[in-house]
Amino acid sequence: MKICFFLNFKCTLVFTLALALIITGCPAPIKKPPEELPMVRLTRLSYPDFHDDLELDGLEHSILKSLEYLERVPADRTFSFGEDRYDAAHMIKSLQHFLDFIRTNPTAKQLEKFIRSNYLVYQSIGRNQKGEVLFTGYYEPHLSGRLDKNEEFRYPLYTLPTDLMKIDLSAFSEKYKGHSIVGRYTDQTVVPYFDRREIDEEKALVGRAEPLVWVKDPVDVFFLQIQGSGKVFLNTGEVINVHYHGSNGRPYRSIGTLLIEEQKIPREEMSMQRIRSYLQSHPEEMASVFNYNPSYVFFKLEPEGPLGSLNVLLTPGRSVALDRRIFPHAALAFIQTKKPVVDSAGQIDSWADCRRFVLNQDTGGAIRGPGRADLFWGNGPYAEIAAGHLAHVGELYFLILKPDRP
Repeated sequence: MKICFFLNFKCTLVFTLALALIITGCPAPIKKPPEELPMVRLTRLSYPDFHDDLELDGLEHSILKSLEYLERVPADRTFSFGEDRYDAAHMIKSLQHFLDFIRTNPTAKQLEKFIRSNYLVYQSIGRNQKGEVLFTGYYEPHLSGRLDKNEEFRYPLYTLPTDLMKIDLSAFSEKYKGHSIVGRYTDQTVVPYFDRREIDEEKALVGRAEPLVWVKDPVDVFFLQIQGSGKVFLNTGEVINVHYHGSNGRPYRSIGTLLIEEQKIPREEMSMQRIRSYLQSHPEEMASVFNYNPSYVFFKLEPEGPLGSLNVLLTPGRSVALDRRIFPHAALAFIQTKKPVVDSAGQIDSWADCRRFVLNQDTGGAIRGPGRADLFWGNGPYAEIAAGHLAHVGELYFLILKPDRP
């Protein structure tokens, strides 16, 4: 899981997908009763130009990871595409059919014909129901760390606190179905969990959470919490994978928005790199800027990484984070946005079209509604540049095998 950090555009973007039901062994879309129908976030449409700007081997890896997830869920679990629903069994069939075809190394023309003959396409309504989706990016940070605190490495990555409670509110009333709160129990009542200022400045987690590892830059800690997972390189030669385990339940607030509103960074210059540069140049402001965002993330160790919200390995350039409340998990999608073209000095020279198939395998606290999407870029210098600067409007489509295909 990840959190988009430097943009907090007030997008009223709402998009949903669903997949499901097999009728007498043959999957077919069915309409939800009007009284149960949520606001439709996906609409069925004609076919865009499905030209992919990447080699298809990464797509194969990402599809296999979605299949790995779908094979763990009940075969009759349903997923929604607009007003249509399909079950997990049909989702698996849809992805496997697509995978079998791309393994034949089709030409762009053959792939286009294959999709038109075999798949239905749905488009996100995007923000303002105009199909516009704001794309941002994220990546896997690499940090240096130590297992023991010292004068240089003194900023912790914390495990989930022992006194943190997540309460399912549906147990108290049906009207709270799907809602939960995070807090802690004290003086015979549940109160909100400590915020960022209390954790960082008042050391509220002492005795409540153990540090997994210590790093030397508080900016690295903050951005790692935004990205959700990363690799920490120890002086022993060992590399550990740290992954999102939970948060303090406080609302996410964008420090990028704060710095724009306070006229510290011009909107047109906003990026992760620009924020880092500003904070390093103004260390006296670092605490107040960080504390603007009360949300705080806790980590756990994983044997592999990075993992998305489906608990499968993410694929660079092929995994996308969307609002998990309204989009079908693990589904095949197609995006149209922009990607940076970088010169030999590591500077962005221009922006080119980014058109590719992706899989919905992650989510994020700031990725809300049908008009937001976050593309995973992997790790390394280009990934950091792309993740830090991407903020372009594009389009988002979902594909599902036609119900009458054998």
